[in-house]
Amino acid sequence: MEIILIDDDFFITTALKTILEADENIHVTATGSSGTEAVSLYRQYQPAVLLMDIRMNEMNGLEASEVILKEYPDARILLLTTFLDDEYIIQALKIGASGYLLKQDYQSILPAIHAVASGQTVFGTEITAKIPDLLSRSNAFLYEKYGLTEREAEIVEMVADGSSNKEIAEQLFLSEGTVRNYLSTILDKLSLRDRTQLAIFYYQHI
Repeated sequence: MEIILIDDDFFITTALKTILEADENIHVTATGSSGTEAVSLYRQYQPAVLLMDIRMNEMNGLEASEVILKEYPDARILLLTTFLDDEYIIQALKIGASGYLLKQDYQSILPAIHAVASGQTVFGTEITAKIPDLLSRSNAFLYEKYGLTEREAEIVEMVADGSSNKEIAEQLFLSEGTVRNYLSTILDKLSLRDRTQLAIFYYQHI
């Protein structure tokens, strides 16, 4: 089984390569240290499984996964990270990654590789426990479906939490005039009249 391993920490890459190749059925074809390399190496080798870190320079693992899966919808990508961030998990689910494991759970890596290679989806125990709650409020992270930018989404959430324009400006390091402009654009995009309707919209869609 051909595997590509991507991690920006050389020591982790070396350790993982040793762990994986202890299985006589696995061969690490290539290694890289960025999402950009992951895309290039995947195009070159099209491995059975791409095992990849998330936080990396140039292009992170989620961005690289999205690029690869658009070109190769059947690509099997297993994300391996030290981070249990809600947004990372939601994004991994959204783009169609085959799995998401914590590096600390190293004993699960080999079984997960085999499971993903056979077409299964594998999420670590800690991640699986969070998924139902994340899915129930996933719209809080998916404002692009309403045509909003990430910054506009932040402002919507802060308005819903009761923050004034001044408080939003201070927290986001913007001027109050810029916040007012953002709010005007948001209300236009959502066809809403005022801040009250915006807050109601928020709580109806999380």
